[in-house]
Amino acid sequence: MIRQVKSGDDILAIHLSGEWESGLHFYSAEEDFVQVGTWHYDAGKKLHAHKHNPVARTITHTQEVIYIKQGTLKASIYDIDGRFLECIEAHQGDVLILLNGGHGYEIMEDATQVLEVKNGPFVGCEADKTRL
Repeated sequence: MIRQVKSGDDILAIHLSGEWESGLHFYSAEEDFVQVGTWHYDAGKKLHAHKHNPVARTITHTQEVIYIKQGTLKASIYDIDGRFLECIEAHQGDVLILLNGGHGYEIMEDATQVLEVKNGPFVGCEADKTRL
């Protein structure tokens, strides 16, 4: 299941849960600062070896991806003006892609484990974050 949280035309968050589609699928747009896709292939599939070339990029804000390895959390989603929109409950195996607006988390189960990936470099809390 793929669920988007929007404010107008702005995609704020994408929640991936359940089985992934076969093949390669990207959920973030090409212009997003974090590129998020899933792979679902059978044994024997070969992906061409490659390296990434140095390319100058301009990053204007942080985008974040979390993968829930174990447990459950509740993610509160806010629009770009800091207004609360809704909560997403994410469980083991789910992925949240946080592209715009704000977010906060509440851990719902003991021993919840989350992998977080975001673009950098990190410039410190005062410069990088506004508390809602």
